[in-house]
Amino acid sequence: QVQLVESGGGLAQAGGSLRLSCAASGRTFGDYAMGWFRQAPGKEREFVAAITVSGSNTNYADSVKGRFTIFRDSAQNTIHLQMNSLKPEDTAVYYCAAHRTYWGRGSAYDYWGQGTQVTVSS
Repeated sequence: QVQLVESGGGLAQAGGSLRLSCAASGRTFGDYAMGWFRQAPGKEREFVAAITVSGSNTNYADSVKGRFTIFRDSAQNTIHLQMNSLKPEDTAVYYCAAHRTYWGRGSAYDYWGQGTQVTVSS
């Protein structure tokens, strides 16, 4: 089992930045590919970003490419999502997820966190 806990959400102004973190516990964090998803009110959950087990490859949704960066801190068993140039449409609950090998855009991840709210004001 892997337990995931997100943090770092909050309120930001358009154009501002936030850094989300996802702390993992349980099985070896370094054995899992990780992803970030988000769900806005009244909308379906959507893919944001993912990173491979090694951290050498990343994948981003077109809507966040060039603004968001996903990276691993293996020493802290944590992944981060650095969000810059935030827009009101980035407002959502953000979830991290883990899978032994999958790092795609679908929802095939085995483990999910509880989410952290991000609100971007215009």
